[in-house]
Amino acid sequence: MKGGYFYERRTKQLSLFFIGVVFTTIVVWSWEKTPLLTTLLPSHSQVMQLFPAVEVKVKQGTQSKDDFREAEVVPNVTYPVSSINAPSILGEEGLVDLISPSTSSPINTPSLDIHGGESSSTSQENHHESTTNIIEKPFSSEVSEKSTNPISNPPKQQLLEPVSSEVETEDNVAPMANVETQACNFGKGKWVIDNNRPLYSGFGCKQWLSGMWACRLTQRTDFGYEKLKWQPKDCKMDDFNALQFLKRMQHKTLAFIGDSLGRQQFQSLMCILTGGEERYDVEDVGKKYGLVKARGSVRPDGWAYRFRPTNTTILYYWSASLCDLDPIDPGNRSTFFAMHLDRPPAFLKRFISGFHVLVLNTGHHWNRGKVNANKWVMYVNGTRVTNRRLLNIESAKNLTVYSIVRWVDGELGKYPGLKAFFRSISPRHFFNGDWNTGGTCDKTTPGKLEVLQEVSSDLLASGAVKGTNVKLLDVTALSEVREEGHISRYSIKATPGMQDCLHWCLPGIPDTWNELLFAQI
Repeated sequence: MKGGYFYERRTKQLSLFFIGVVFTTIVVWSWEKTPLLTTLLPSHSQVMQLFPAVEVKVKQGTQSKDDFREAEVVPNVTYPVSSINAPSILGEEGLVDLISPSTSSPINTPSLDIHGGESSSTSQENHHESTTNIIEKPFSSEVSEKSTNPISNPPKQQLLEPVSSEVETEDNVAPMANVETQACNFGKGKWVIDNNRPLYSGFGCKQWLSGMWACRLTQRTDFGYEKLKWQPKDCKMDDFNALQFLKRMQHKTLAFIGDSLGRQQFQSLMCILTGGEERYDVEDVGKKYGLVKARGSVRPDGWAYRFRPTNTTILYYWSASLCDLDPIDPGNRSTFFAMHLDRPPAFLKRFISGFHVLVLNTGHHWNRGKVNANKWVMYVNGTRVTNRRLLNIESAKNLTVYSIVRWVDGELGKYPGLKAFFRSISPRHFFNGDWNTGGTCDKTTPGKLEVLQEVSSDLLASGAVKGTNVKLLDVTALSEVREEGHISRYSIKATPGMQDCLHWCLPGIPDTWNELLFAQI
């Protein structure tokens, strides 16, 4: 009985197995023979259409001498009419038009050479053969805001990414990573020989450069200082390009406000942008800012020039102390001036709304001799200072620097397009005395070529900008090792006298300050 039961159960299992095999065979045979069933599922190519296709056109740009490539990214979607006039951005690889609606373009998935090579479109049937397909990725609000800024230069890799093997949906698409790049310490690096320098001729640039600073016009015979270029240690600093600078500053104004070293930086920039050549497309717009020579004055309080092709204005305003100065007795030609330590210059308050880049500096007029010679009387809160501690020159300077940085920082919120810099102090190199006691600077070679310190040598300036959105343009340490670059004993008239170990020969060190500025705007 037990054996009969076992064989009976075994027979039932085998019967069920053969029935399953026969049923599966019938289903497979019917699937292949019946076309109707194959229409119930989408084909492989139809599955690929779930991704938004992008048509990429690459053409040779002709906008500038840089010969960059211009790539138009044309999504195959329909945008509102208002988006057609959205701005383009200049990326590392070329001009990328983010919004160019096209409703009639074929559905193609492109392959794009992100290094600037020719792009090619692959037909829909060959999608599965491509190892790297490119689709348009959604932008976060942060990226979208940056994309409309003509100053920012996001590379194309941020715009287009390869398709992963896993189908992405709204539920599993990871948000774009917010990558923070560490700020470059431009003040750390070394001076290297560059035979392509100087950036302009020391014999030319007479339209912008003061003769007393043009050392090529003096009896000086050594000019090795013109051949050194600053090279940051841990980051790349591009060579100064006048066309790119003017393009970044199109329809914008850059203002230098400070002492005579600020004026040197201003003249240096004008010479770099013009190549030291006469320019008839550069217009004097000083009158617009009240920068005209007053009767009896040696020079105006500043200069302003507009490059007509890009509508770029570069100006300088003389404010040695960065304080607001008011005549105490306006009717008296010999009046003293109220030096308001806690107020910015009236010129800055009046015109800051029209500035896009602001560079401030002060330092070398903060000594008792200069204060007395200029007839400055210190005021705070509209009242003459009587506190002996605040009457100390260093204390007064500290209060002023911190006050103006905080004031400018407060203005940045009102004018989002404004970038503000406080340039650190330019070093003096008087040896064996001071400017009026026989001090000299006769060296013809640098003190050393490398600067490795991590922090600024100008503790006042670096401390003032800390915690604000005002940036430090740190030039102190890299200029400190270049004692051979001063005017020294040379002059156009070749007459003996006091040596100038404060100002620099041009072309020279201030050109590097402008290269640092160019790298940060």
